Order: sequence, then C-alpha cells, then structure tokens
Amino acid sequence: MNIALFSDSYLPTKSGIVTVVVQLRKILTELGHHVVIVTVSPHGYENSEDDDPNVLRVYSIPAPVGDNQYIAFPHKKVVVDFLKQHNIQIIHSHTEFYIAHAAKSAGKILHIPVVATTHTMWEDFYKYYLFPFGRMVPKKVIRKIVRRLYKKFYALINVSDKAREYFKSPFMLPFTPSVVIPNAIDTEAFLSQKITDEDKSALKKSLGINDNEITLIFVGRVVEEKRVEELYDVIVRVLKARANVKMIFVGSGGASYALESETARLHLSDRILFTGFVNWENLSLYYSIGDIFVTTSLSEMHSMTALEALLSHLPIVCRRDDSFSDTVFHGKNGYLADSDEEMDGFILDLVDDGEKRRKFAEESFEISKNFSIRLHGLRTLAFYKEVLKHYPLPSPVFDRDLKKAIDAVKID
Repeated sequence: MNIALFSDSYLPTKSGIVTVVVQLRKILTELGHHVVIVTVSPHGYENSEDDDPNVLRVYSIPAPVGDNQYIAFPHKKVVVDFLKQHNIQIIHSHTEFYIAHAAKSAGKILHIPVVATTHTMWEDFYKYYLFPFGRMVPKKVIRKIVRRLYKKFYALINVSDKAREYFKSPFMLPFTPSVVIPNAIDTEAFLSQKITDEDKSALKKSLGINDNEITLIFVGRVVEEKRVEELYDVIVRVLKARANVKMIFVGSGGASYALESETARLHLSDRILFTGFVNWENLSLYYSIGDIFVTTSLSEMHSMTALEALLSHLPIVCRRDDSFSDTVFHGKNGYLADSDEEMDGFILDLVDDGEKRRKFAEESFEISKNFSIRLHGLRTLAFYKEVLKHYPLPSPVFDRDLKKAIDAVKID
C-alpha cells in the first residue's frame, strides 16, 4: 500500500505528534508499505533542508504561538504531483489546519480517501494559544471551527475513548465514521540507550539527588495548558510534608521561568529541579532516575509521556480523566485523583511505601505491552484497508465495520 502522512509537526521539531508520525512511518515501512510525508519546512522553503525523497517540505513560516510551530502554505500542484509520483492510495492527516486542507484538496483531485487522527482537544488549548484574546472566545465558537475543520475527512482515528466521545457528540461529527486506535510507543527506539547504574548515579549527582531520596518526575512541555502551575502547588505541599522527596520537571516551555523564579523565592531550588529541553533519545535516562511519574494535565487525548512512564516501570499519579482510562488503573499501577488536593495523599502514600511502588512499577511495565508499535501499525493498516474497501462505493464505511476490522487484529 502507498500511504501519505500529512502533518504540520515533524522532525527536527520534538512533540507528541511528531513521535506518533515518526513511529507510524517506521512501522508501516517495516511492514512492507511505502510511506511518504508531507510537512512543514522549519527554514521556509520547499525541501530546503531535507534530502529524503519521500518527504515533501512545503513553504512555511513560524507560527505566532507555541515553540517550534509552523504555518504551512502548500502549493496544491506541487503536493498533487508529489502524491502522483508515489502513486498514493490513501492520505492520513495528523493535523486539522493548512496541511490538512492541502490533504483534502489533493484527495478530491486524485479521488482517494483522506482520513485523520484527532490528536488535540482544542477546547482545552485555544485559550492559551490565542492569548490574550483566547479567554474571550466562547467555547461554542471553537467547537464550530473544529467541526468545520474535520467534517470533510472520510473517517477518523481517535486515540482514546475520550477523543471518540467528544467527536461523536451532537455538536461535533456524530455521523463521521470513527474508531479508537490508541497511541503506541516504539519500545526498541525508546530503550535503545543502554543505561548503567553509573549513568544513573552520574545524572543524579549532576542534579543533586541522593540515593536515599524519592524522585517525582514530570516530562513534557512546561506550559500553562498542561496545568504545570497546579502540579507545582501539589509538589510544594508534598515537599513540605516529606523531607526525602525531590521533583524534576523535564522539558521546556513558557511557564518555566515563572516556576523557577517561584522556586528560588521559596528557597526550594535544591529540591525542585528544572532540566530544560532534553532530546527524546536521552529521555529514558531521566525516566530511569524517577520513582513516581506525576501530572495534573486534563488536556490530553492520549498521553505519550504516560506511555513512556509505563515502559520505564514508573507508578503514575494523575488527575482522573478519560485520556488515562487505558494506561492508569487506580490502585493497580497508580492513582487517579478527583482533585489536585487529593493528589497529595496519593503521592505521599507511594513515597512512604517502597513495596507498593515496586508492585505498581511492575504493573506499569505489563500495561505498556498493550501499546506496542507493531500492534498500532497493524490496527492502522486494518483501518486503511476497511476504508479503501468502501471508498468510493455508494455504501459508506460504518463505525461497526471499522471496529470489526480493528478487533480482528491479533499479535503473537
């Protein structure tokens, strides 16, 4: 099968969506399929910095919001000619913006189906990205915009039950065929770095963490929409309650400066640590020195960092949210708190009970096996095949057809 993935986030940028696209391209290629990428150019011009003949970089400019985000202005004929050259049979968009518009236009011209994965809960993000006007925009306006952006896709892949329920809501696209295919993690790539006890000791020493201290860890963008300020408040209370606990924020973002300044003001700079940006290839080392993964985010569709934490043998304490329904099981591999304040007790429970941390860690690793990149690739292929079976026949594909195809996928 010849497949085109469209995305306005791709290498060298680092993000959860980039990870998803890179992993999907890798596994589909390993399974014997031809995959091309249509994406933005960090340097503006088409294909100015990419020698990969299977990657088309379109003219782009930096977005006024976010870090390393770009707005693409694809030339329709260039995109269509590229897809013709590779005899593309199906287009899979991982964005809803300009690149997605190019995908839909190309699909219409070439008479091939265009599907999409719903990665972002814009109701939770727009107020931060449209600063300073975002808080004045009614939620119903955002819903109308999102609905319009997604309505011309032939079918949708939702990364969680939370995502599917949202897009099946009466105010969204209840009649657009969709199915749930959770995100996955490339175990081989993530664990490619062989970590020794000496590596862990060296990193701990560089951060000022002693072997007898319990380390809490957050990995991700340190930005307001991830509710890092709320997480910070939780951590301060936990640190006041236990002298043997330290916290690491791994990542960069717009909220970092304010949090670091507050940490200095509270004289906690030796206990609340900020690493700044860390390359994905090195993340497993940072996870390896953690004891408990913590997050208060409520804006996830299906958290990639939660998957990484599972694979890293970490218990997880988070806020109760449907995006964690298949990764965090209360009392089994972590805790789901109904409020920020309730997180305090759950974290302290694990801080004080080493045996429970060990058992939860083992369960996390077992759960991570449900999210293998191979299973994700096979499910996505089953989705593609079911779509192609019906398109452009008068009889459209239905939810039940997609679910049956996905459920039939088995892996040894």
